Amino acid sequence: MTGAAAGTGGSLRAARLATFAYFTLAGFLLGMWIVHIPPIEHRTGIDHAVLGRVLLLLGAGAVAGMRVAGPLADRAGARRVVPLSAAAAGAALVLPGLATGAWALGAALLLLGAAHGALDVAMNAHAVQVERGYGRPVMAAFHAAFSLGGVLAALAGARTLTWGWSPAATLGTVAVLSTAVGAAAAPALLRSGGTPDTAAPPARRRTPRRIHGLAVLAFMIMLCEGVANDWSVLHLRDLGASPGTAALAFGAFSAAMTGGRLLADRLAARFGPVAVLRNGTALAAAGLTVAALSPWAAPALAGWAVLGAGLSGAVPQLFSAAGHHDRESSGANVSRVAGLGYLGMLAGPAVIGPLTRVVPLGLTLFLPVALCAVAAAAAGLVRPRDGAGLRPGRETEVRA
Repeated sequence: MTGAAAGTGGSLRAARLATFAYFTLAGFLLGMWIVHIPPIEHRTGIDHAVLGRVLLLLGAGAVAGMRVAGPLADRAGARRVVPLSAAAAGAALVLPGLATGAWALGAALLLLGAAHGALDVAMNAHAVQVERGYGRPVMAAFHAAFSLGGVLAALAGARTLTWGWSPAATLGTVAVLSTAVGAAAAPALLRSGGTPDTAAPPARRRTPRRIHGLAVLAFMIMLCEGVANDWSVLHLRDLGASPGTAALAFGAFSAAMTGGRLLADRLAARFGPVAVLRNGTALAAAGLTVAALSPWAAPALAGWAVLGAGLSGAVPQLFSAAGHHDRESSGANVSRVAGLGYLGMLAGPAVIGPLTRVVPLGLTLFLPVALCAVAAAAAGLVRPRDGAGLRPGRETEVRA
């Protein structure tokens, strides 16, 4: 164990487990909203195009929540902001299930986006603290936990839909459970000075061009993730799948992404981050093309799974590249890349809705296909700088 982690080994272990819990919880909360989109869309009487515009409010709320939570976590510590934002996100999840019209759904999604955006920023800020304490990359594993939460939500949502539970009943139950999980994990979170590297924040600097480029890549890639989040279930429904089967589209995507993220750190260490990003986004483009062109549910389901596998290692490589660009400003650089990325995931998919008025939903999926292709071409941006980052074949020997 390195010196950075040695003095706080026990705390780091507990903090890492707690961070896993919050990432899983965040993925589960978002996933439960996603699998209930079709019944909520039906309850409110809106079509795909209106839903696309309403989803903009989810993104707007997320941006507002992130802008508040970032400085608040710096001042009060992520240890305080993470549990509070998790409780708020759980409570806000109930509101879309109670909405009866477009305006009510928009207001509900605005609040849900704000709470979930705050949770995203706060838990990633805490993950950076844990990663610095360990002295080696662990971010991909946390994102795997987020994906696992989506898988659990798809399974739970498919079951409750089969039982005939209303969205309000299901989401209300989830809110109670999420509050309990968040409260149980809170005591293990690190304090602001929990590791030596977090004792003093870096001085404010001008954002390097490379960080802007990484942020744009994060926006494009996470927009593709958001398309899977917001439209995979509806895509399967449009192909004639039952509600339970359609819910598994998001589950297949999330399961493949979870498995890929569990392998991402090892693959990056062996082949390098450029190879992981380039080959992964190319594979994602191929999988989504299959889903878009398929007239049947089964091949489309497989296509969504391939998309998840391809995108699985992309975002962790971007976060790692941003963090290693400048050691003194690693946290700020990661936050810039993550912020624009989450904007893409939460707000970007709203562009799909208006396009469905012009072309079928399946054809609109060629927009994220094109973005995956651009990301593959620009993968060189994650190449480690001289003397910075982990290179293929190099792994730090840290155990906890």
